[in-house]
Amino acid sequence: MRLMINGEEHNLSVQTLEEVVAHYKLESQLVVTEVNGEIIDRSDWSKTEVQDGMKIELVQFVGGG
Repeated sequence: MRLMINGEEHNLSVQTLEEVVAHYKLESQLVVTEVNGEIIDRSDWSKTEVQDGMKIELVQFVGGG
């Protein structure tokens, strides 16, 4: 499936937003997701089915000083 992730085209074999986050091995507690301009609550990731051509933004918070 062709997805636009953080502005770049990627071909992934995933079905849900939760699988997208897992594919990139991101710490789910530190990630905010946006699909087609709408922020998706973490509790809805497993229910959010991805479709060809979707635009997904993944933002991971990092600590530092």
